[in-house]
Amino acid sequence: MKKKSWKIKGLLEAATDYLKKKNTPNPRLDAEVLLAHLLKVDRLNLYLNIDQPLTEKEVSGYRVLIKRRSNREPVSYITGIQEFWSLNFLVNPEVLIPRPETELLVEHAIEKIKSTTRFENEGGEILDLGTGSGAVVVSLAKELPKTRLWAADTSVGALKIARLNAERHGVSDRIEFRKGDLLEALVDDHITFDMILSNPPYIVSEDYHKLPPEVRDYEPRMALNGGKGGMFYINKIIKEGVAYLKEGGWLMLEMAPGQTEETLKLIGRTNGYGETERIKDYSHRYRVVVAQREKK
Repeated sequence: MKKKSWKIKGLLEAATDYLKKKNTPNPRLDAEVLLAHLLKVDRLNLYLNIDQPLTEKEVSGYRVLIKRRSNREPVSYITGIQEFWSLNFLVNPEVLIPRPETELLVEHAIEKIKSTTRFENEGGEILDLGTGSGAVVVSLAKELPKTRLWAADTSVGALKIARLNAERHGVSDRIEFRKGDLLEALVDDHITFDMILSNPPYIVSEDYHKLPPEVRDYEPRMALNGGKGGMFYINKIIKEGVAYLKEGGWLMLEMAPGQTEETLKLIGRTNGYGETERIKDYSHRYRVVVAQREKK
C-alpha cells in the first residue's frame, strides 16, 4: 500500500489537531513555528508554498518535534532560539527563556542612561545580575555602544550560553562575564556601577507546583524559585547592591506585580537609597521597581 504523501497544508492541520488534543497552548502557532524551523524558512514562506510536498525524512523529523511539544517542552528549547528586543538569542534548558516583559528593564535602562548628560561621552558602567542567556546585557550593549557592561551568573552553563550570544551579536569584547552568586561575583573587581539590573528568581516556592508544565518541568528551577514569598533574592540584592552603586546610580529589579509594594518598603528600610519608583508593564501591572543611590 502506498504511503500517504504530505503537503505543508495537510501536515500543519494534522499537527494542530494533535496538539489541540494534547491541550497545549497555541497549537497552530507552535505547529507553524516548528515546521518553519525544520524546513529552515520563515512562517510566511510556509503559506507561500502551502501545497509543497514534503519528503518522508521531513515528515518524520516534524513528528519528533511535535511529539516533544505535546510533552509540553517549550518551543524555544526545541528550536534553540528565542527572540528578545528584536534579536535572536540561543537558549537551552540551562537558561530561562527570555520573556517579553523583561524588555521593560532594557527599555527603561536605555532611557535613564540616555537622559543623563554625563553618559554622553563616558557611557557609564552597567551590571546585569543573573544574566542567564545574556538577553538583557547583550541588548543593552547593542543599544549603548559607549557603555561598559558586566554580567554575573552562578551557573557555568548559563554563562556559556550568554558568552555565545554576546559573540553572536558582536558585543563580546564589551561585556565582562563573572561567575558567582549575585554580587559575590564582583567582590574582587572593586568597582561600583551606574546601574545594576536584575530579573532575579522571584517565584514563590510554595506556588512552584502551580506553574505551567513548560516552566515547572523544563526551565531551570534555580533561575525561578525565589524562596518563601519569592523575596529571598530581591531582598539580598537590595541590601547588598547599595554598596556597589555610584552616587546617583540606579537599581532596577523585575518581579511579580504583587511583590512591588513590599520591595519599596524593603528599600525604604535600607540605608543609602533615595528616590524610588514603580514601572508598569504593557498589561498595566507594576513589574519593575527602581531605586536611586543617594547623592551626598
